[in-house]
Amino acid sequence: MAQWWSFRWQIVVVAIVLMVFLTNPGRSEPQTHLLLQTCSRFNATNTKIFFSNLNETFRDVRRKLSNSTYFTTSNLTTNSEPVYVMAQCRNYMSTSDCLGCFDYAASSIRACTTFNGARSVLDGCFLRYENSSFFDETTLIGYEGLCGNRTSSRQSAFETAVNGLLSNLSIATPKINGFYAAATTPVNGSNTTTAYAIAQCAETITPDGCRSCMQVAYANIRSCATNFIDGWAVDSGCFMRYSATGFFRNDQTTDIVPFLVDEKSSSQKGAIIGGVVGGVGGLILLLIAVLLWHRRSTRTTPGHSLFGATELQGPKYYNYSDLKKATRDFREENKLGEGGFGDVYKGTVKDGSIFAVKKLAIDSTTAKDHFESEVRVISNIHHRNLIRLLGCCSKGPELLLVLEYMANGSLEKYLYGEKRGTLNWKQRFDIIFGTARGLAYLHEQYNETIIHRDIKPSNILLDNDFQPKIADFGLARFIPEDQTHISTRFAGTLGYTAPEYAIHGQLSEKVDTYSFGIVVLEIVSGRRCTYIPDEAAGEQYLLEHAWNLYETRMQLKLVDETLDPTKYKEEDIKKVIEIALMCTQSPVSVRPTMSEVVKLLSDRSRVQNPPSRRNVNLSNKINSTSMSNAGTTITELSGR
Repeated sequence: MAQWWSFRWQIVVVAIVLMVFLTNPGRSEPQTHLLLQTCSRFNATNTKIFFSNLNETFRDVRRKLSNSTYFTTSNLTTNSEPVYVMAQCRNYMSTSDCLGCFDYAASSIRACTTFNGARSVLDGCFLRYENSSFFDETTLIGYEGLCGNRTSSRQSAFETAVNGLLSNLSIATPKINGFYAAATTPVNGSNTTTAYAIAQCAETITPDGCRSCMQVAYANIRSCATNFIDGWAVDSGCFMRYSATGFFRNDQTTDIVPFLVDEKSSSQKGAIIGGVVGGVGGLILLLIAVLLWHRRSTRTTPGHSLFGATELQGPKYYNYSDLKKATRDFREENKLGEGGFGDVYKGTVKDGSIFAVKKLAIDSTTAKDHFESEVRVISNIHHRNLIRLLGCCSKGPELLLVLEYMANGSLEKYLYGEKRGTLNWKQRFDIIFGTARGLAYLHEQYNETIIHRDIKPSNILLDNDFQPKIADFGLARFIPEDQTHISTRFAGTLGYTAPEYAIHGQLSEKVDTYSFGIVVLEIVSGRRCTYIPDEAAGEQYLLEHAWNLYETRMQLKLVDETLDPTKYKEEDIKKVIEIALMCTQSPVSVRPTMSEVVKLLSDRSRVQNPPSRRNVNLSNKINSTSMSNAGTTITELSGR
């Protein structure tokens, strides 16, 4: 009887634990979702000494973090390769989770190899190293809000709640010891939900520095809440995050109300949930910890799923037979499209996960080189506007790449295919802006300069929220740092290709800039650049037509007739057309970089240096076929 009673008591305790666990939206895990990783463009002079110093400072940082601290720095400056390191975990993390996040960041940041500086920002932590001190930095030019892709049926109410919450955090955090605050607020409506947010500054900056950084971060992140229920703001000296899903426990909030005194009142002030709730008993806490550990370990243990790929751990290798089965033997009805290096198929596994398999069609003498180059490039690239490589297969009769699946297919389908006319102006602008950001990352923010060479609508894929992801890096090549351009065999699609590349084979980042400008004109007009005009009827090629309309101030005649004129501002479209024409200018030196394009698209002011036709080459006429010379393949214009 006593044993039975003891057993029943244990069941009751476990049931209570499970209820607490299941009803608490917080998450206890290393939170290793990678938000941003950048590398310096300069190499260490003496790599042996540099790596020795870096390893020693990393060990010192890890030792300090293991002593239940959330922020630490370390430096070693006694020789020719000084190293300064800063690491910070979110204050809701346990010591073990903080160390897990740091270990992940320290491993992923090694992708920057011999570069003398790098930073890695994850949901749960931050790691940075440089060859000079940066501990007092607050904000740097170029940072912006990072928006998720989830939406809410009550987005307006969510935006109102989150903006008030983030505003209060930006005011309170610089006043709080340790520069950290976590808070929640209800999202009122028919079914009240909760918004979660944190704000954090580096502990080595001043309160004024934290305040300045918070103001910039809040300005960057608040626009995300207009459309999305997840958002992040990353800067040199601070971090902000909000979500409709709990990422810290309800008993880990900060009472920020006292720190809002004497500041401008906020409509959301009364909604802040403050204070730290007490513990619930030793035994229950112990059991919760065990359950959380078990759940996290089962979630993070590598499995056999095709979606087991994780950030910056290189591509996973899969069996050819598994991919063949997932694509139903590469059947025609599973074909998603065609790329410069081969066909792409839809694959599905038993758990319902969907992915894309790219079957590479390249000649045997260069197959290995092309394949390994593409795998190496894509596996180390992580950006919201670039297609993610999940894995590959090199052991079967064909070389295969496993890529993330984009449910909405390519932009081409929405401009010229069965979905023509369904994109509104906001969606089109988001596609333009996202594509610009992806190219800017490839050109300037990744640790190597990567040129796509074949930017066109069929290589821009759309996710569930119509956010763009650039696909097909099979044509990418690296540019040596000591050269402004290189001459190479042609690889691209005529009509989208810059004249200096199509005619002379001169390749630089500005080749992608030109192609981007052409694609923007297509997005605005809904008209193919490869359309052969009836010159007898006064028709013109798209680029020539756009220049003529711009020079006569009749740009709006270029706008796609399927667009609702009440849904866009004329000045916005005029500015986008102006930027597109800037990208197509010649000589190459007058074209903007893609980072400059991103800034122009972000800025609400007018373009300061309007484009000029000058020596623009409009004689790049095309025939009824378009050469996509990725391995000397010819493809028809009839869409992919």
